[in-house]
Amino acid sequence: MNVGPERIAIFTGHFGSGKTELAINYSMAAAARGDKTVIVDLDIVNPFFRTTEKKDVLEEQGIKVISPNFAGTGLDIPSLSAQIYSVFQKRDHKVIFDVGGDDIGATALGTFYPYFKEEDYRVYYVINVRRPLSSNEQDIIDMIESIQANSRLGVSHLINNSNISYETTICDLLDGQAIVEKISMKINRPIAYISGMPEVLKGLPVEIRTKAFPLNIFMRPPWA
Repeated sequence: MNVGPERIAIFTGHFGSGKTELAINYSMAAAARGDKTVIVDLDIVNPFFRTTEKKDVLEEQGIKVISPNFAGTGLDIPSLSAQIYSVFQKRDHKVIFDVGGDDIGATALGTFYPYFKEEDYRVYYVINVRRPLSSNEQDIIDMIESIQANSRLGVSHLINNSNISYETTICDLLDGQAIVEKISMKINRPIAYISGMPEVLKGLPVEIRTKAFPLNIFMRPPWA
């Protein structure tokens, strides 16, 4: 699995895009290659799929987890941990941000804009065309523009993570790829990865197989 050269990787995407799964897998890949790794949970809206829920698993791999102060508690209103500022000081660490893909998440991210602009970072926008409000080019572009406006950070790379959970087929991924490629052309942003479960990725055409990002599934809803 290829991990990018940036010091800070930011994963964002609409609800159901799979950005948290990607952030966790990316963090583990960074740690596996020997990077000192920190993951910051900035998803302050979604109650079911938070990086923090897998804190024990991540820490077993030597990954430090920084969470909003409400995470794992009964509090409804989160506050951003002061620990987050420490990741801009420890420049020998690889840092991954898992950010809610809405105005609230983007605004929380924008709080740290003065620090990001001094850093080597990438913003990965995760796309799942099998989710509502993410099934066509214009809806996805509108969401990208909203996140950029609220965070003041430009999306630098796209990720095709089109899936319907365990029922995903290569057709789902290729349908998503066709849409993501059109978006890539329209907004002039490259596609960094095509992500999915290894058995699905085996069906990718040879010409795009180098972008394959295999995922281990960690996040499951409480009702699963």
